[in-house]
Amino acid sequence: MRQKRHFSYQEVSSEENLVNLTPLIDVVFVVLILFILIAPMVEADRVQLSFFSSELTHPVHENAIATIYVHEDNSIWLNQTKISETQLMHCLKDLHQKQGNVPLQLFHDKRAQFGVYQSVKNAAELAGFEQLDVIVKSG
Repeated sequence: MRQKRHFSYQEVSSEENLVNLTPLIDVVFVVLILFILIAPMVEADRVQLSFFSSELTHPVHENAIATIYVHEDNSIWLNQTKISETQLMHCLKDLHQKQGNVPLQLFHDKRAQFGVYQSVKNAAELAGFEQLDVIVKSG
């Protein structure tokens, strides 16, 4: 009554084991065509950089009116004198009253904390300075 079927792997043809890649290739081509059509329409945000002009820029001097160094250990140095964050505010106010609105130059070590930079920037703004040049090293 019951017939036994014996299934053998050898009976499966080698053509049935192949994967049909035609639908995958069709999808890839459709995506490629969509990319080619849409890419020119996408507007990327661009930043316009100013060109270098020696007439408009001033050189960075080590002996500028006021140089502020923030070292790796987060220590603050104003004109080669180590000061605290609270002293920085008073020194910058005195400097602003004596020298006027001159640009400050800030040399901030890349391993120093960002919070120290923020406190120096805030102190310069509260002292009345309108410009703070941040000097970075390349490399």
